[in-house]
Amino acid sequence: MEKDFQFKKKFGQNFLRDDSIPKKIVSYSDISEDTLVIEIGPGAGALTKELVNTAKNVLAYEIDSSLKPVLDEKFRNVANVDIIYDDFLNRDVSKDIEKYSYQHLYVVANLPYYITTPIIMKLIEENIVIDKIVVMVQKEVGDRFSATPGNRDYGSLTVFLNYFFVVKKLFLVGKNCFIPKPNVDSIVVSFNRKPDLLSLNNQEQFFQLVRDSFQYKRKTLRNNLKGYDLEKIASVLEKYDLDLQVRAEELPLEVFVDISNNL
Repeated sequence: MEKDFQFKKKFGQNFLRDDSIPKKIVSYSDISEDTLVIEIGPGAGALTKELVNTAKNVLAYEIDSSLKPVLDEKFRNVANVDIIYDDFLNRDVSKDIEKYSYQHLYVVANLPYYITTPIIMKLIEENIVIDKIVVMVQKEVGDRFSATPGNRDYGSLTVFLNYFFVVKKLFLVGKNCFIPKPNVDSIVVSFNRKPDLLSLNNQEQFFQLVRDSFQYKRKTLRNNLKGYDLEKIASVLEKYDLDLQVRAEELPLEVFVDISNNL
């Protein structure tokens, strides 16, 4: 594969060369025979090959159409995989999955480093009910996903993910497992959808509040939320023995939800 394919830096292409890694990702994913799996960036199909053996259907999105001959050849006789050659970020995923019958919806992927955050945010903001996400990402991004309040990696994305999912680090993947070799190690992370979400009066308002709170990470809430009713926010913070001098990175999910519901 690597001998006759021109890797494209603009697509962040790093293909797995270790066959044991896709097998391990799929085993951690606990995919059942009634599951539709969305894969983003199948590349040469190393992970796809394992997914089709366990899932009811696999829907893969590949932005690089030059991979079509490779993937078409590999999955020519595989009935339960569909590959859409398009930018996942531009797709109406709800419409794309309408034709499938399934009990569970999973996302399992080796995500391109350069667009990991936009992909995750798309999955969250489009309100598609995804039961589980298992993705391989750059290690430092995985650290952000699973960070806790007070940690420098804790940010708005952490809060968003933790509202919907239980986040867990699964295993590290060294840079030598890829062609071409990236500059950093990777980590596989899982997001299991919470059965009961905290009640939100206005999800859009909650998202905006969290974004604004982290706008300048070193600034306090008083400075970042000047356009809000600071008296109401102060009143909520007081319940947690906090005040407007606190920074967003010190607030757990529950406090953001409480503030949003009282605005």
